[in-house]
Amino acid sequence: MLQMPKPCYIGLALGALATQASASEPFASESPWMLGDWGGTRTELLERGYDFTLGYTGEMGSNLHGGYDHDRTARYSDQFTFGSHLDLEKILGWQATEFQLTVTERHGDNISNDRINDPRVGGFTSAQEVWGRGETWRLTQMWIKQKYFDGALDVKFGRFGEGEDFNSFPCDFQNLAFCGSQVGNWAGSIWYNWPVSQWALRVRYNLNDALYAQVGVFEQNPSNLESGNGFKLSGSGTQGVVMPVELVWSPAVNGLKGEYRAGYYYSNAKAQDVLKDSNGQPAAISGAAYRSSSSKHGLWIGAQQQVTALATDQSRGLSLFANATVHDKKTNAIDNYVQAGLLFKGPFDARSKDDIGFALARVHVNPAYRKNARLANQAAGLVDYDNPGYLPVQDTEYSAELYYGIHLADWLTVRPNLQYIRHPGGVSQVDDAVIAGLKIQSTF
Repeated sequence: MLQMPKPCYIGLALGALATQASASEPFASESPWMLGDWGGTRTELLERGYDFTLGYTGEMGSNLHGGYDHDRTARYSDQFTFGSHLDLEKILGWQATEFQLTVTERHGDNISNDRINDPRVGGFTSAQEVWGRGETWRLTQMWIKQKYFDGALDVKFGRFGEGEDFNSFPCDFQNLAFCGSQVGNWAGSIWYNWPVSQWALRVRYNLNDALYAQVGVFEQNPSNLESGNGFKLSGSGTQGVVMPVELVWSPAVNGLKGEYRAGYYYSNAKAQDVLKDSNGQPAAISGAAYRSSSSKHGLWIGAQQQVTALATDQSRGLSLFANATVHDKKTNAIDNYVQAGLLFKGPFDARSKDDIGFALARVHVNPAYRKNARLANQAAGLVDYDNPGYLPVQDTEYSAELYYGIHLADWLTVRPNLQYIRHPGGVSQVDDAVIAGLKIQSTF
């Protein structure tokens, strides 16, 4: 019998206490903080421009059926977030200027690594999105932002990840295919999502109240991914820059909120071909080094639109979303990805802050990358999948997730979920997997 991780017990116990306190006291259900307002100190600090955050995300995954290893077990991973946001106009008199500093710490294990995916090639999606980029402390945000021309021009500089501003998407689902900036999931060698940061500049111009365009320049430095470089500030190891550009439209359709994104990214750093050597021959056969390309690029589109609402509460209702990315076939293992789903907030009058989410995703492997694996096996004389030296050939992976978000308090949400993955890692020989998950999100 699987035992529930201790953080789960703690979360449920705190939720039970939440209804027994006033909004300013610790564990109050209507307070945004579990520890309360510190006797009014937090509200006073906010009014003076100081905002401090301590957040926690914990995720459990258990393989109920299928996958690479049928031995059932559970894995738990989590993240602590320590942040401070300063309104420098209030504090120093610097007009329309903000500063953000965030440190994160991740640790734990992921059920996808040793139970769902074939470890010889790994997987594409992750059943526990909070796992990844090393079990370490990181400087995740350190930026300053200033607005000009009555807010029309917005300039941000410092250390942050691309997904913070470009190809952004919420992270309520537990499966990585439905969480956060998807470009970073499929071109992760150059596009670094949270919690990794790099030196960057982002310039945004508001064309009108509902439309803005933005462009960025991000340091492409693989050494930032190393666990020992969580607080590295030097530019040593930089290979080039990633330059995203995006147009974002946020209309109100029949009074309901929507957001539509379209963007393109370009990297000027050298990238390795997935198939050919410098002579244009398959490197797996010739034995020569894979040739390099002078750049790497891709594009994305995304849409979120609320389609229904209650007359008494516009925040409750059905929303639809979809995302897609396309990547360079010469240099990227994944050539395209598509995803779609729905969210329903406030499904029941008695649970007006709960939410339900369902989504489907398809991750498609570049045919050239797939051909390279077949040729590598051919060169090694391997045809048996069960041979430890065989390189599994990856094709297409499909994922689905259904969750129910239980809003226990304004500072605590628990989301039990069920995930289904067909052809984990795109390997057809791996059994389709069913995963039970539990996501805890809390603010202290």
